Amino acid sequence: MVRQLYTAWTGMRNEQNRLDVIANNLANSATVGYKKEGVTSQSFDKQLMVKIRDASVDWRKEQIGRMSFGVKVGEVYTDYKQGSLRESGNTFDFAIDGDGFFAIEYTNANGQTSTQYTRAGQFTITKEGYVVDVDGNHLLGESGPLQVPTDAAEVVVDVGGNVYADGELVNTIVLTDFEDYDYLKKFGETRCFPVQGAREKEATGFVRQGFTEQSNVNVVSEMVNMIAITRAFEANQKVVQTVDSTLEKAVNTLGSVS
Repeated sequence: MVRQLYTAWTGMRNEQNRLDVIANNLANSATVGYKKEGVTSQSFDKQLMVKIRDASVDWRKEQIGRMSFGVKVGEVYTDYKQGSLRESGNTFDFAIDGDGFFAIEYTNANGQTSTQYTRAGQFTITKEGYVVDVDGNHLLGESGPLQVPTDAAEVVVDVGGNVYADGELVNTIVLTDFEDYDYLKKFGETRCFPVQGAREKEATGFVRQGFTEQSNVNVVSEMVNMIAITRAFEANQKVVQTVDSTLEKAVNTLGSVS
């Protein structure tokens, strides 16, 4: 394979991956509790670009060609920085002001339950009085899924997460935080779950009733990044076209026999 073509191709593929992430961020810029994603890039693995089983050279030193190794996606990461709080006035809209996550009881298609975490605080109440998210998953309190009397005239949640129905304490919303967010894996657009190595710690955030946390996506910055990515993609595309033109001349002109 011509090394120049390969290097340019890796650049085009990398920019396409970055564009996919930015497009997803823009699509969720109005999604409550969404946390934007970013992409890091790194050079192609050097150990995969040296000659092996070649007795004519020392393969530990001889590289295949002299150009760059190319580029690849390093990792896709999530920025958990807090978004702005917007007042909705709805009784079962909650936002976390500070660090922490709401705990959600998630049930999969096989009926297995697990705990997931989210910053998206748009909740509603079922006819049984359970507080659920937009997908029907139960919001967890200290004594299990949060349930309020359906005939309660007033439901008040203080900054500590204590839930009062007509002045009587019924439960306390669980807030959970983690020492290192690198041990959280995203699930869907707004939820996540801990993986092996995750360590919980006490949440320092406060619950704000009648508010929702907006996406932390800056639309202007994402659009600027999209333009830069498009330009980089076009630059790599021109490299491919230039190398292709050079090869064509080498084959059809220099290689022709008069």
